[in-house]
Amino acid sequence: MKPIYLDHAATTPISSGVIDAMALVLQDVYGNPSSVHSYGRKARKVLDEARRTIATSIGATDKDLVFTSGGTEADNLAILGAAKARKHLGKHIITTQIEHHAVLHPVQELEREGFDVTYVPVQENGLISIEDIKQALREDTIVVSVMYVNNETGCIQPIAEIGEMLTDHQALFHTDAVQAFGAIPINVHALHVDLMTITAHKINGPKGIGALYIREGVSLHPTQYGGEQERKRRPGTENIAAAHGFAKAVEEMKEMQQTRVQTYKHYKKLFLETLTNEGIHYEINGGRINVPTIVNIYFPGTNVEMLLTNFDLDGIAASSGSACTAGSVEPSHVLTTMFGEGNERTTSSVRFSFGLANTEENVREAALRVAKTVKRLTKTT
Repeated sequence: MKPIYLDHAATTPISSGVIDAMALVLQDVYGNPSSVHSYGRKARKVLDEARRTIATSIGATDKDLVFTSGGTEADNLAILGAAKARKHLGKHIITTQIEHHAVLHPVQELEREGFDVTYVPVQENGLISIEDIKQALREDTIVVSVMYVNNETGCIQPIAEIGEMLTDHQALFHTDAVQAFGAIPINVHALHVDLMTITAHKINGPKGIGALYIREGVSLHPTQYGGEQERKRRPGTENIAAAHGFAKAVEEMKEMQQTRVQTYKHYKKLFLETLTNEGIHYEINGGRINVPTIVNIYFPGTNVEMLLTNFDLDGIAASSGSACTAGSVEPSHVLTTMFGEGNERTTSSVRFSFGLANTEENVREAALRVAKTVKRLTKTT
């Protein structure tokens, strides 16, 4: 039985083009980009070209982009760096209850340091209300952070509208765009964002490298200390091969974005139609405003831990926002916010996400295996 990967929202397979591009750099470009000799200049050229390619893809310039070790570090730099750089203007932060933990945990750390945080709830359709952001906004608000696409439901948040609302306010606006990057077109100026997080491994690039867009003129308090790399904003010798691989993944993404979007939209439709044709009772978590790559499905009368274990035994890789700790399942914080504590959806829902590892054939086969498992677990066969 051939395994089928339906967890592209967690990470994506590296494309063959990216692997080839990185291999050449790993073999031939080993200088330190901070060195002044020819080996260093060669590495610097590769790094500068990569930065320019990635920045251009989001409507930014190369000087606005800081390379990081991934989305988590970029989120931390944005949240902690902005809050500590602007604490003389106030100590109020706004974020949402459905953020990734890479945002929630730094914000919680700031709370422990004396900052005041407002956690805006989400509606049952998975969307943040702009009115809730507006009501939470205060004169002393210094940072607002709202994710662009939720990693569990795929719901697209109204980032441009929130950004426009904040244009005349002192607060810096950050968005974690890790799941949006590659799934929908992005332009930082149209979104009115000051800070934006992206990463490579969600678009078929390498793990261990991401980037933070920092609008020109925005100052961040450093979260690490050492050298003066990345315009003194993030110390450490840069990962040249990974940066080059990131840029190659971006080039492939731009070239194939429309085709991929339509393909993944078809895969999602095919997957759901197959479940329906097999007589499976299910409901989708989240409204219609979502990306084509992610679908979060509630299977009534099931348990997510049992579902994922049996899917894995059947060769299906999927995931959930629920965390298994010491043998017990902690409900998804995103679904809990949407539907309330104790709702069965919080422990009976699974996220399936589509990408390069899929074909029409294996998506249909995956749906058939999922249907068979659900029937067995709900004893409807």
